[in-house]
Amino acid sequence: MPAHRSVPALIPRPTRAVLRSGHFTLDADTALHLGAGTEPAAELLRTLLAPATGLPLRPSPDGQFALTLDSGLGDLGEEGYALTIDPHAVLLRAAHPTGLLRGIQTIRQLLPPQALSAIPQPGTRWLLPCADIDDVPRHPWRGAMLDVARHFQPVSYLRRYVDVLALHKISVFHLHLTDDQGWRMPVSAFPKLTEIGGHRAESPKGPAGSDTYDGIPHGGAYTRAELAGLVRYAAARGVTVMPEIEMPGHVRAALAAYPQLGNHPERSLDVWTRWGVCDTVLGVHPEVLDFCRTVLDEVMDVFPSPYIHVGGEECPTTEWTHSVAARERAVAQGLPNPEALHGWFLGQIGDFLVRHGRRPVGWAETGAELPLDFTVMTWRDPSHTLTAARRGHPVVSAYHRATYLDYAQSDDPHEPPAQPGAVVDLRAVHAHAPVPEDADAQAAGRLLGTQAQLWTEFVTTPAHIEYLTYPRLCALADRGWSGATDWADFRSRLDEHTARLDALGVQRHP
Repeated sequence: MPAHRSVPALIPRPTRAVLRSGHFTLDADTALHLGAGTEPAAELLRTLLAPATGLPLRPSPDGQFALTLDSGLGDLGEEGYALTIDPHAVLLRAAHPTGLLRGIQTIRQLLPPQALSAIPQPGTRWLLPCADIDDVPRHPWRGAMLDVARHFQPVSYLRRYVDVLALHKISVFHLHLTDDQGWRMPVSAFPKLTEIGGHRAESPKGPAGSDTYDGIPHGGAYTRAELAGLVRYAAARGVTVMPEIEMPGHVRAALAAYPQLGNHPERSLDVWTRWGVCDTVLGVHPEVLDFCRTVLDEVMDVFPSPYIHVGGEECPTTEWTHSVAARERAVAQGLPNPEALHGWFLGQIGDFLVRHGRRPVGWAETGAELPLDFTVMTWRDPSHTLTAARRGHPVVSAYHRATYLDYAQSDDPHEPPAQPGAVVDLRAVHAHAPVPEDADAQAAGRLLGTQAQLWTEFVTTPAHIEYLTYPRLCALADRGWSGATDWADFRSRLDEHTARLDALGVQRHP
């Protein structure tokens, strides 16, 4: 009987894993036996392993390494997989193609860390430890949001970002494309959104130590082809790209391009050079709703994601209160006051997306203010998660004191600039429970999962993004896939996992 050893140091932790004695060796003679529908997964395996190993992994009916889709494995769901490694054979099975993609990331982690290198690693033996692994995620939504509105990142880096998300079995890449400080998504009917809204000018800096002004000119926008290519690239790795287009607040960049969409169409605005919440918001006249629908039509055309995020939070209503047109709109809609236009506006947008077969997503400040057809991201307080779930919303838990990676991860004075506020350390991320302890079964069933956020007011480079993201995202990935895991167990696995991050060249926190 083979001797059993401890669970492998995988992140996230598999549901069930037993290591056995012996190894399977991947070499130039290893061939892939491909069941029907498994070629995309096989192509991903070749793509990921080729740079370091140079192995061709050719298809063959007699291949020792088998990939199989089996509808009888329904208990594995969309993302689960079963992996068996023996000295002379490997079998990866799933009920759904996405499950095979998750299993391939496990195979990458079981290989020596050098397998993740982007350059050839001659002299390395590519050994897979013999094991039996059955793995199903605890939550379907395991997300990571990157804000490219404050500081633009080239699409080449976004592909790199997706690669590292996929290694950690992250399922959703939330791409924050528009805000007061920049508009990055091209819209053919409104070219000034990127021509003007995609660039902010130099501005006076605030006083020493102030976080009020950026002061630095900055710009950038994606092409439609770049974004469509990113979507395909991510899908091939099992990651859904969900776009976010902010409305009706956080729209200063759009109003700089098209002042007629605001409450003061005669006013000329710049793309905002300040951080924080800008009090300029969209108007509520018919032209504005037509604009939003046109923008979202193009967004839906580029992004097949079932979820479309429309922001919705931090929307000052002062301009509506002082606007004759907005007050008249509130009266015409039977609303008690202009402030209620916020819910009405999002209701109009939500209805439009639902009619097109999509699910609107919004940030919730209380858990109770968004229309009922919205999927809710709760960020201000853990209690809002339960509030939203009890109202009937599907909910993603994004509590800022545990998932906002723009906060510093230690109080070391040498940490790079970060969002002002208390430290969010690795242990805080690991300890965050997406499902509140006092949730009843019905409310708990509406909790889709959790997500990390990286707002980029103070983050300008890919190296800084990765320093803030890793290893904290490893903790969130572990919690989202595995559920609660022991801290000492997680740290033990992370200590080995950092060698993989180093092989990838991730500029992580020590």
